[in-house]
Amino acid sequence: MPLPAPVQKFIDDVDKTLHQPNKATQVLETLEQKTGVKRLHIVGGIAALHALYLLFGHFAALVCNFIGFLYPAYVSITAIESITKDDDTQWLTYWVVFALFNVLEFFSHSITYYFPFYWLLKCAFLLWLYLPMTLGAHQLYLRCIRPFHQKHHTNIDGALKNAGDRARDAYNEHFKPQ
Repeated sequence: MPLPAPVQKFIDDVDKTLHQPNKATQVLETLEQKTGVKRLHIVGGIAALHALYLLFGHFAALVCNFIGFLYPAYVSITAIESITKDDDTQWLTYWVVFALFNVLEFFSHSITYYFPFYWLLKCAFLLWLYLPMTLGAHQLYLRCIRPFHQKHHTNIDGALKNAGDRARDAYNEHFKPQ
């Protein structure tokens, strides 16, 4: 039975990426030659083991956050250092969403109690946000964040100004230099 077209396209894209020359694919090529197992299947097996660990492992939160931090941190630094600014929206949006998750995870014991697949789903979502073949953070920005901001930014700016004015007044009232 053939796979749905989007799934097959994803698999083909991953396989194509796994055949591009770099250090990781050289290791995969060696493993493929020594074991006789296709590199796509090796990566699929590793992904399945990670998925199982994110479901049942004791340090699933740590593993998920490492997956969500290491590569994006590296490419964000690379983006800052690049002359072009085309990728800034992608990475600024990614870090806003990543930070939002971390604030929500203050309640992680409650979240994982009601949603035992939370770490796996979060990891899959973060991968969708940052993988070069999806660049989901940019899509999320264009489809959700930008329209919301355009519609509500005046109210948000007013509320932030009001909060800042109140904080300044409270500071001056209690800590005014004498």
